[in-house]
Amino acid sequence: MKKSYKRLAALMMAAALAGSMTACQSQPAETSAPETTTVAETTTAAETEAEAAGAYTPGTYSATVTGMKEMTVTVTFDADAITAIELDHEETPGIGEPVCQSMPDQIIELQGLGLDAVAGATLTSTAILDGVADCVEQAGGDVAALKAVKPEVVAAEDEELTADVVVIGAGGAGMAAAVTASQEGKSVIVIEKTGNMGGNTALAGGALNAVDDGSETALARNDSVDFHYEQTFNGGDKQGDPELVRILVENAWDGVEWLKDLGMEFQPGVFTVTGGMYERAHKPVEPEGSGFFKTYQAYMDSHDGITMKYNTKADSFIVEDGVVVGVECTGQTGNKVTVKANNGVVLATGGFGQNVEMREKYNAETKLWPTLDETIPSTNTPAITGDGILMAEAIGADLIQMGNIQMLPLGDPKTGSLSGNIEHAVESRIFVNKEGNRFVNEGGRRDEMTLGLFDQTDTTMYIIMDSDTYPTGDEVNNFNEKMSDLVAAGRAYKADTLEELAEQINVPAENLVKAVEEYNRHCLGGDLEGQEDEFGRVLFTDTDKVNNGINNPPYYAGERVPTVHHTMGGVKINKNTEVLDKDGNPIPGLFAAGEVTGGIHGSNRLGGNALTDTVVFGRIAGKSASAYMR
Repeated sequence: MKKSYKRLAALMMAAALAGSMTACQSQPAETSAPETTTVAETTTAAETEAEAAGAYTPGTYSATVTGMKEMTVTVTFDADAITAIELDHEETPGIGEPVCQSMPDQIIELQGLGLDAVAGATLTSTAILDGVADCVEQAGGDVAALKAVKPEVVAAEDEELTADVVVIGAGGAGMAAAVTASQEGKSVIVIEKTGNMGGNTALAGGALNAVDDGSETALARNDSVDFHYEQTFNGGDKQGDPELVRILVENAWDGVEWLKDLGMEFQPGVFTVTGGMYERAHKPVEPEGSGFFKTYQAYMDSHDGITMKYNTKADSFIVEDGVVVGVECTGQTGNKVTVKANNGVVLATGGFGQNVEMREKYNAETKLWPTLDETIPSTNTPAITGDGILMAEAIGADLIQMGNIQMLPLGDPKTGSLSGNIEHAVESRIFVNKEGNRFVNEGGRRDEMTLGLFDQTDTTMYIIMDSDTYPTGDEVNNFNEKMSDLVAAGRAYKADTLEELAEQINVPAENLVKAVEEYNRHCLGGDLEGQEDEFGRVLFTDTDKVNNGINNPPYYAGERVPTVHHTMGGVKINKNTEVLDKDGNPIPGLFAAGEVTGGIHGSNRLGGNALTDTVVFGRIAGKSASAYMR
């Protein structure tokens, strides 16, 4: 999607600014610049000489950078100013996209690059700044001087706000709680430290597990709520609280119907998410997690009573006579924001996947993973740093199973994000290592798959599939990226034969062909006694499909690495989502939902259960906080 932003600067002001910049000292960049490719369309030599006295060589310049996804930054200069910035991007709706809309204008207005990275959209904002800097350098401008030009910050007044229910965190669980509290007739204030709602839910594939129990389709799949419970409980090594697991699975379908009543649309049918263990995932029509927030925003647009406080960081709970009555926050300009609740406070700040110190601390207790240091990326937004868990711990909340940290084998090699993942469903693809061999049950548990990947060369694997779900190449993956675009950008590989594909990804062709043939044998119903899949895989494409197996060229491959995905540990809650202290007693006035909580998923979360968690327990938290009376 191409976005264009233009604003002409006054030449006299720009000239004065250009002159002042030459005396500025260089400031270090906040993050290292991603790799860029550049294309310049400049003026003629005569025109350049005529403009030699200006700050830039007039013309239009381009740089390709990587945010959450690859984007092209195109900047136009006259002799003294940046006059236009255009972004060709596919950044995440609700997270990166708003930054792509606002930051170019900010740069043009400032005529400088001294903007801070945007909390919650660090990759996107940093990529934009780096792309513009690259173009400035091409145009002969002084990048260091531009980075020293910073916007003036005017401190806002301190604020004191009150609502019936206060929600901390505008991710999936927080917004489910806020909308539910509103439906209960309560006024709501939502505190969010970034500039937009979304959290990790906005980056998810969007699918949520729910059994439409009793329906013909569920019966045909031999699925049931009891089976969902069994797989969830056993899949977490029976560490999850049985009561909470039962609440999760029994209320999942009601959550889907609630979303539908709010206007959210789902694609027909169900599928199996990686690590989901069974076909019960429902996929929204909107890409990634954007459908959830479009739905919640649409509700707010048509109903009064929910106030969003963005760029406001919660620091500590306000406790009076042992009751949580509100939260002390810091506003965008450093001002103090005090928010109090007439009823309850809902904590929904997510986990700690981006907090390396916490990851390493708790991994040291379980020793589940070889390392979770800074070399291991994460699928999470940069804002997911465990703030709410630490806040709750500070007032005596019990923390449970903090060492249960989930990794996925599906990270982008550069960013760790799930974008670029070529798979559509578990049944129709295999994993091979750099030797071209399968090494794990691709339909198994997420921890088993990732531990298997840690043992492979360079901790790297390739997803292999055919064109069944990409018949033209213009179809999109689960993250709204066209397969043809991924191939063109070098993020996926395409070939007419398996041998050619093997050459592209530099694996032995004979091994890759053998791996595919073995997978196809099972898809075609070729299992004989004693000839089951060597890794225990039982999920294959249906034998009654015309193109079952991987046999319909062209063939595709996608490179993937381990990435931190979900922290199953967190604050301990009961069935009403009340936060419990170390003695097992509720902390009055405080409720929690989503990834900030622990004790639901156990040691391993089933794929597709996280978004179910946000809806089910977010709704319960919204109702419980609304009903709480001091």
